[in-house]
Amino acid sequence: MPEPPEEQRDEEMRAMPEPPEDERDEEVLEPELDPQIEARRAAALSFVRRFGDPVLKSRATDVDRFDDSLRSQVARMGGLMSDALGVGLAAPQIGLSQRLLVYRVGPDAPLIALVNPEVEWTSDESETMEEGCLSIPVVHVDVDRSVHVRVRARDERGEQRVVEASGLEARVIQHEIDHLDGVLILDRTSRDERKAAMRELRDREERQAA
Repeated sequence: MPEPPEEQRDEEMRAMPEPPEDERDEEVLEPELDPQIEARRAAALSFVRRFGDPVLKSRATDVDRFDDSLRSQVARMGGLMSDALGVGLAAPQIGLSQRLLVYRVGPDAPLIALVNPEVEWTSDESETMEEGCLSIPVVHVDVDRSVHVRVRARDERGEQRVVEASGLEARVIQHEIDHLDGVLILDRTSRDERKAAMRELRDREERQAA
């Protein structure tokens, strides 16, 4: 998931006046960036699979080896996510059919890896907010998700990890787990928003081809 702009971030963002929670979204257009930051972002995004790639619509396979290779992969994904100004990244987004995701919900927060995550519980309370996706540039659609979740997984060393999350963290986790199941935000939004998003994607492709 792309990182929210500085003025719209909640608890994980830099110290600025915060808008009401119902006015925030996970991923809106970023403000103009420093050229070096923009260059790193573009380089990171070049590794991210885009809408239409079959890997994004396939269910990822379970991870069965917790070794140095997996830990290196977690570190690499964390680096790409940060450079791409994202708050979450799933392995299928970089072409790997692994049930592995990473996220960080604050500039000073640790990188969290969830391997073979399973959602144990979701709250009845839900909230509709605008989301985007590193794999679907320029598209932002409304997605309804549970406000609270509990997820059981393993970390990159194979240790059991249980995460009870709320708000943005819960939304990011649900978004990334969807990627592991071959589900995209376009599958979670209304028919009208999906149609509008597809038109926007086609228009973007035509502009780039011109």
